[in-house]
Amino acid sequence: MPANPKLFEFIVDRVNVGLFVIDKNMNIVLWNNFMAINSGLSAEQVVGENLFKRFPELPQKWLERKIEGVYILKNFSFTSWEQRPFLFKFDHNRPITGGVDYMRQDTTFFPVKDEAGEVQFVCVTLLDVTDTSIYQSMLKEATRKLAEIRIRDGLTGIFNRRHLENTISKEFSRVKRYGSTLTFLLLDLDYFKKINDNYGHLAGDTVLRQSAKLISECIRDADTLGRYGGEEFGVILPETNLDGALVLAERLRKIVNQQKIQHDDLQLEVTVSIGVAEFAPDIDRYESLIDRADHALYQSKENGRNRVAAYSPETEKDN
Repeated sequence: MPANPKLFEFIVDRVNVGLFVIDKNMNIVLWNNFMAINSGLSAEQVVGENLFKRFPELPQKWLERKIEGVYILKNFSFTSWEQRPFLFKFDHNRPITGGVDYMRQDTTFFPVKDEAGEVQFVCVTLLDVTDTSIYQSMLKEATRKLAEIRIRDGLTGIFNRRHLENTISKEFSRVKRYGSTLTFLLLDLDYFKKINDNYGHLAGDTVLRQSAKLISECIRDADTLGRYGGEEFGVILPETNLDGALVLAERLRKIVNQQKIQHDDLQLEVTVSIGVAEFAPDIDRYESLIDRADHALYQSKENGRNRVAAYSPETEKDN
């Protein structure tokens, strides 16, 4: 059956895909109905014109490389919306809550060859994948939030014990292998049980949240704060020696001590005891570093609370 040009024209204009063809001089030779509707320019207005003069907002250098590659290699080329969100700034009809500014497009470039196999034109198709991009972005965000929930403490919002131990394990391995310094702080709120007994668990929750907030505001982005136990917090300090850690620990102690925590009509005074331990070559496991900080914390408690103590072999003998 001989080819029917009108049938081809009908299909090209009815298909719900953007389709246009350009020659070697980047002049438009075909412009289908999808492109006309979304650009607001009919085929009569654009055919015969240079693509980049008519649409100066196009990424000319990138697009020229893609098209020239098809002429040279005589093969298809493809770009997904994740590589480049869109080629043309076409509006979309999705809700603005989707967070998408323009129609997301998958783009395909394929050669139109003559009988000798030489590329005479390049046909470009645009597939509207806005729905796909929105749903995929929503899925990624939901996955990110779930991952975040798994490593966060539900009450205070800081990292939980699992993440704290995973992080210190990685830092410990790094220091053990490459050298450097690492210290760990273990902080315990003094007489926390009395707060719960005297003022109720909601007051205790407020104290935990506010204390976590105070501590988090005093540490570096490179440091890691986590809730280690009921009223215990741990702070991982990479690239920090014992002297630097003690300075920070003392600052944290003073800040918590000076802060009056408001709960309803109550102003609660809170103090914290802190144990500090530094990585040493004789430590084989990260758990041992945590144990050393715990021994130092015990000394802080034994010596009257509301103080900082550094680990030493003597502190371990005293426990």
